[in-house]
Amino acid sequence: YKEPVTGPIYLKDHAVTADTIGNKKVHGGEYKACYLFSSEHYPYWKEVYPSMDWNWGMFGENVTTEGLLDSEIHIGDIFKIGSSIVQATIPREPCYKLGVKFNDQHIIETFIAHGYPGTYVKILEEGEIKEGDIIEKLEAAKNSISIAYFFKILNTKDKERSVLLDLIENPYLPKYKKERFSKLLS
Repeated sequence: YKEPVTGPIYLKDHAVTADTIGNKKVHGGEYKACYLFSSEHYPYWKEVYPSMDWNWGMFGENVTTEGLLDSEIHIGDIFKIGSSIVQATIPREPCYKLGVKFNDQHIIETFIAHGYPGTYVKILEEGEIKEGDIIEKLEAAKNSISIAYFFKILNTKDKERSVLLDLIENPYLPKYKKERFSKLLS
């Protein structure tokens, strides 16, 4: 689990240095190098779990952001955060460990229903991020979908063929996600 840090973090080689990744099969790597979660969603969760001892990092995020919403981030958008440059890749898909953290496995269903999962990014240019750094969108992805909409698609049982085809054609989507959607078309 993540705890707030007092100093900067450094993004390098598909990871946040000094970050511990428990299961490298599903966490970390090129497309999940750093996890961003919006502070704007904390008030909602504090109402759902009022007895929790709240700190930034409760959702496993490496960076708790302000003003960067999943509904406004598109897959492929490029941002400068601190001295690093990152690209939005995919939303977080919650696993049982979130339930362990909150001592409630039902949080996974609530997290999905809430629809604001946070954003994984890949590192385009290594660098340092510290509290108070400005997040600047350097480039908006063309013809892409928002992280929030993609998360909704991931959690929709019956996916429309046209939507799957659009996802497969999305140049910013990781290959393993495209392969997953291709199998659904078979």
